[in-house]
Amino acid sequence: MGRWEPDARGRLEQAALVLYAERGFDQTTVEDIAVRAGLTKRTFFRHYADKRDVLFAGAGVLQERVLDAVTGAPRTSSAIGAVAAGLEAAAGLLQDRHEEASARQAVIEANPELRERELVKLADLARTVAEALRTRGVPDRTATLAAEAGIAAFKVAFTGWIGQSPPPDLAPLIHEALDDLKSAVSDVR
Repeated sequence: MGRWEPDARGRLEQAALVLYAERGFDQTTVEDIAVRAGLTKRTFFRHYADKRDVLFAGAGVLQERVLDAVTGAPRTSSAIGAVAAGLEAAAGLLQDRHEEASARQAVIEANPELRERELVKLADLARTVAEALRTRGVPDRTATLAAEAGIAAFKVAFTGWIGQSPPPDLAPLIHEALDDLKSAVSDVR
């Protein structure tokens, strides 16, 4: 067993995605993942609390990247402009992970419990983006609307992105979704 080879965390993530695709999420155990990665269950639990965490481990990094970009957007940016900057940062993080993101999303879509957790993750991201906008002086309701609309645009763009092979750049897809949103409300008074 190669338990002292480098990148145990990456090997566990890769093994989990392969097994979830082969057997399904519910039929895969922590032990299965550890064995496939050439590691022990104990090593698995040093990195993850449970087998769901393998799919959601990057959420903190993604949120941090988005928030840094929202906070660092030019002061002259509109609320949705600052959100767009955050979503571009997310695109930069995900762009080279198309295959992994597609496999991860397929596992999530096949399991209602995981879909719920994904929605909670995105709602938390919207909440923290709205708070970042408020610290920029954006009024409460505008901050909430911009954050929620931005996350909705991101979800639409992400779904389109993972559905394409070879993958296009994700950032332009996000901007297209934001433009579609503008068009959808252009005649609203």
